[in-house]
Amino acid sequence: MSKSVAVIIGASGGIGSAVLECVRTSGKFDEVIPLGRTTLPGLDLLSEQTIRYCAGWLGSREGDLRLLFDATGALSVGEQRPEKSWREVDPELLARAYAINAIGPALLMKYFLPLLPKSGRSVFATLSARVGSIGDNRTGGWYAYRASKAALNQIARTASVELARRKPEAILVALHPGTVQTSLSDGFQKNGLKVQRPEEAAIRLLTVLENLEPGHSGCFLDHLGKPVAW
Repeated sequence: MSKSVAVIIGASGGIGSAVLECVRTSGKFDEVIPLGRTTLPGLDLLSEQTIRYCAGWLGSREGDLRLLFDATGALSVGEQRPEKSWREVDPELLARAYAINAIGPALLMKYFLPLLPKSGRSVFATLSARVGSIGDNRTGGWYAYRASKAALNQIARTASVELARRKPEAILVALHPGTVQTSLSDGFQKNGLKVQRPEEAAIRLLTVLENLEPGHSGCFLDHLGKPVAW
């Protein structure tokens, strides 16, 4: 029986590092591989060449890729904070947000989904955000982040349709992790909003993934496994 492999992308981030530790300690995978800008090989979400290389490197190794967890994403870009009004919309900020939150994950799907086994259960999960929900948007603001995460949701949904045709037992989902105490959320947490420790969020997200079936592929779920409106 081939060994099972889990890959965590963005493993140096707050949620990614917690997911990496939880997956390692669970003992459910024979090998757990972190990928990011500081790993060997290195993966830069803004470089298709590095994504392609890492996919080729993984494809040459023994084992079946049973879990791929994309923990990448960015709320703020450099010194620019999320927009409060359309007056603050900036084309460079929009382009950067799309590059990190939508185009990068799309490239991960392009190169890593073909590595999932042809048979048997496998999961590709990407971190989205509730603010990327169009149906749930009642407060406005945060144009670049909202729009780029909404784009990610559509990309994930579209890829799930193609994946189902090729590998019917594989599952692709977008996940809202809730508000987590990380550098991404620092300064944007509202009073009274429940904030999770990264370890708590990781356990919840992985529990959601464990309970998924192929029929869940293409869904947008929160950290409790509840559907989020598109």
